[in-house]
Amino acid sequence: MIDFIWLLLFLGGIGTAMVTGHMDKIAQAILDGAKHGVELAFALIAIIALWMGLMQIAERAGMVRWLSRLLRPVGRWLYPSVPPDSPAMGAILANMSANLLGIGNAATPLGLQAMKELQAINPIKDRASDAMCTLLAVNTASITIIPTTVIAVRLQYGSQHPTEVVGTTIVATVIGTGVAIVLDRLFRKLSKRKEAS
Repeated sequence: MIDFIWLLLFLGGIGTAMVTGHMDKIAQAILDGAKHGVELAFALIAIIALWMGLMQIAERAGMVRWLSRLLRPVGRWLYPSVPPDSPAMGAILANMSANLLGIGNAATPLGLQAMKELQAINPIKDRASDAMCTLLAVNTASITIIPTTVIAVRLQYGSQHPTEVVGTTIVATVIGTGVAIVLDRLFRKLSKRKEAS
């Protein structure tokens, strides 16, 4: 569906330019957009590599493991159906810790590993369990303390204070995660009530 919308917008823009006689501006805008995209991508490589390197050092220093231990009570509350000593809980907590630190490259494989472990203990294999739905909701809206990519983009565009988004990012992600958890619990109850009736 989204591909169709993009195609419609693209064809609408070209059609409007043809009718109004501004095809040269369309061609120029396409070339300029591609040029800026490439320039931005190359500029971000260095900044993101630096941040990811620092976060990798923090991860290897044991920060993710430390955060995992700290988040264990939260994990038990969020995932009551997952045994505390199962590999699934370990992967979930590591994923939450990586997201907190803004280590997207580490969080993604940990999230996939957590989902795989949850599927292994899922009693109904062809249907997502409650824990799997919760993981998807919490992982998508995850609380982030260090928004690495946003800081990198702000640095690239010459921001005087690239890290000033940290506070608002924490507030926004805390609210987003809270809403995700509330909706997850609400839909879980509605689903069980529907099954019971």
